[in-house]
Amino acid sequence: MTAEDSSIEALGALADPVRRALYRYVAGAPEEVGRDAAAEAAGVSRSLAAFHLDKLVAAGLLAVSYRRPDGRGGPGAGRPAKLYRRAEGEFAVALPPRDYGGAGRLLAEVVERAGLDRELQAAARAAGSADPAPDVPAALAERGYAPFSDGEVVRLRNCPFHALAEEFPALVCGMNLALLEGLAGAEWTPVMDPGAGRCCVALSKNNNH
Repeated sequence: MTAEDSSIEALGALADPVRRALYRYVAGAPEEVGRDAAAEAAGVSRSLAAFHLDKLVAAGLLAVSYRRPDGRGGPGAGRPAKLYRRAEGEFAVALPPRDYGGAGRLLAEVVERAGLDRELQAAARAAGSADPAPDVPAALAERGYAPFSDGEVVRLRNCPFHALAEEFPALVCGMNLALLEGLAGAEWTPVMDPGAGRCCVALSKNNNH
């Protein structure tokens, strides 16, 4: 089976609307999700949620871990709960085939070698401010960042530039910060705040808004 075949099969698992709703809920959650919470979010029974969640695991879209609830351990504690999280793999299909990622890597390498970080950040900041967003969290969700609230801070569950950020972290994370500075306007302040499994930028709401 080719990589393209694998991607098509994985994405085909999302054709079912219930399965798609469950995937979106788990993928956007800041922490691992149990079957009960996923079922409630999708508006289906626990058994139906379990069936579809395990189909998503088999497709490589979700990953599984087992953990007992906090404070419960030892004999009589019961079986550990099955928890789901977004899988680390990335799936994309372009028909006919395209290689925008390859072009992005070449461009990033040229920019990094030429020391054009500031020029890239200026362009990213201008691109963000060219499309002002009255609702910044909604705009972030639309762009694929999967924002979630952590107290007064908005953190980003997903990095839309993940593959490039892995290869060119300083360059791409700086570009990303500048892009969000332009998008956020006066209401929010983006700052570098990297963490495992999320985007390197977080946003704090300004006190005067």
